Amino acid sequence: MLNKWISGLKKTQDNIFGRIKSLLKINGSLNTTFYDQLEEILITSDLGVSTSIDLVENLQKEVKARGITETKEAVELLKLLIKDIIAKNNPKTKMNKYGLSIYLFIGVNGVGKTTTVAKMGYYLKEQGYKVMFAAADTFRAGAIEQLKVWGEKLDIPVVAQSEGSDPAAVVFDSIESAKAKEMDVLLVDTAGRLHNKKNLMEEMKKINNVIQREDGKKPEEIFLVIDAGTGQNAIASAQEFKKNIPDITGLVLSKLDGTAKGGVIIPLIKEIKVPVKFVGIGEGLKDLDVFSADEFLNSIFEEESN
Repeated sequence: MLNKWISGLKKTQDNIFGRIKSLLKINGSLNTTFYDQLEEILITSDLGVSTSIDLVENLQKEVKARGITETKEAVELLKLLIKDIIAKNNPKTKMNKYGLSIYLFIGVNGVGKTTTVAKMGYYLKEQGYKVMFAAADTFRAGAIEQLKVWGEKLDIPVVAQSEGSDPAAVVFDSIESAKAKEMDVLLVDTAGRLHNKKNLMEEMKKINNVIQREDGKKPEEIFLVIDAGTGQNAIASAQEFKKNIPDITGLVLSKLDGTAKGGVIIPLIKEIKVPVKFVGIGEGLKDLDVFSADEFLNSIFEEESN
């Protein structure tokens, strides 16, 4: 029976390994054409130009150094080279053992931020932590109401103000309330777009400053939520956020199960140099998983998946 990772990454598996298997059938020789076609498969599977070129160049060097002559062996070696990239990823989540932990969720609208906050709340509550939500996306009434609905469903308190309120003020109130109620973790949902001409990144910095001033430290985690289905656009988005908010501690890839573009995880780890900490594999509350390099690789290169 297929596990959640294998079934959730089926589209990505077909897009990468399925096409590589087809390549092996039509070209069984380790020649220039094979490497060119392999590079094209990787690029168009959302590994990006830079990462794909590096992988194929390294593969050619290793194939020559090891005296490999079979294309199947070369593909096994490719898997190891990809594993070398994502094995450097450290998905461990930080937690303040001596007081309140604050997790800030950022990202553009539509990536599934609020739902990810809810899933994280469920994940932490299942581990025995006392959790609170902060509805700091005050520029969309829908986001505030959505978080309230999740809070009621999960029995997690929500600190919110009216639409148009100062997001930093919501964060301030949330920290005060979380400490007063001796919460373990405060999850802060933020806006992905502003209705006025205020700069979104400046708003995020303001929230971050309020957290540092009121809590005496930086947030334990600043999670950038990215829609895996956006492929290469995810890399551009991550680069832009990191340039403006260099303290990002981890990436959360949402909607991984609904896309064939899950290969974007590889260049995200290699080029952005921010760890992928969680992935959304399914729509249920239980479908937020700590990123696992082994699960990811085994799912992508699962031989029995047809």
